[in-house]
Amino acid sequence: MLAADLLSAFDQLEKEGSESFLGAVSETDLEAARVVYLGAKKGQLRILQKQIPEVEKESKPEVGKRFNEVRESLKTAFDTANRKLSQPVSTSSFFDVTLPGQRLRVGHRHPLTRTIEEVTDIMGRLGFARVEGPEVEDEWHNFDALNIPVEHPARDPLDNFFMQVSELTSRSVSKVPLMLRSQTSTVQIRTMDESDPPIRMIAVGRCYRPDTVDATHSFMFHQMEGLMVDSDVTMSKLKTVLRLFATAYLGHDVRIRFRPSFFPFTEPSVEVDMSWGKDGKQWMELGGAGMVDPNVLKSVGYDPDQYSGFAFGLGIERLAMRRYGIDDIRLFYANDQRFLCQF
Repeated sequence: MLAADLLSAFDQLEKEGSESFLGAVSETDLEAARVVYLGAKKGQLRILQKQIPEVEKESKPEVGKRFNEVRESLKTAFDTANRKLSQPVSTSSFFDVTLPGQRLRVGHRHPLTRTIEEVTDIMGRLGFARVEGPEVEDEWHNFDALNIPVEHPARDPLDNFFMQVSELTSRSVSKVPLMLRSQTSTVQIRTMDESDPPIRMIAVGRCYRPDTVDATHSFMFHQMEGLMVDSDVTMSKLKTVLRLFATAYLGHDVRIRFRPSFFPFTEPSVEVDMSWGKDGKQWMELGGAGMVDPNVLKSVGYDPDQYSGFAFGLGIERLAMRRYGIDDIRLFYANDQRFLCQF
């Protein structure tokens, strides 16, 4: 055998053996590599050693020297890899791998957001499209178009959040009375202003009234307003829609009742109460409803002799409180993680 060929085989063996030792990921893998390259009987180095006597006489010293170098190199690589795998896993006060992992905190949707999404989905299945509207309104949309006269107590400045905004005209600066909407009925007026019947829509959003904050009242609250206008809308359809909604949201054991009431923008008007559970004795008022007053239809250019409609407004907070067993509306706005993480 030529000395050059054997020297080349030693170089290749040194490279492959060292890479196998240093690349071992476990003590079992390292031992298997040792047997392959440094095994006493069938190891690759032992096989090449047996071929040294076959080389030409004058090259034997060089080949023998190279054999010793490769053997020491492979042993060094093996020892280095063995020490690395034998070292215990370091533990310190900063990171202890023996401790169980910490669960990542997952965000939750706010219970009011969940409620809004649920009621929007239910009403969507009933054919009602969600419509948005501004929270800063003028008196015409918030009162006049809804048949609320100037002398009505609902327009009292102490019962609303009024603002004064300067409007620059070509001749002077005037004060335009604006307000934070006190009801989502304003979206109904804007929708009818921009659309022709038939209309089937809901508006879900924030409303503002300067109420004293307690367990059941807040100066900001959420409301779901519904409106249906067509040529054959009746009170019985209003009752059917509200019963279907109550059953879908609260379950088949829910009971719903209507009490005569008065609202300037509906005639006749009713209060909507719901009760559910085994005893069925506790009723909760969820909002008002009724047939759209003809004056409201006239204010948006609809002919009340041709079209009729119903409207309803339900409190989102009250639905959520009843659904989740919450007895204080202030919990929704306290940003207490102990409360919010339950949902």
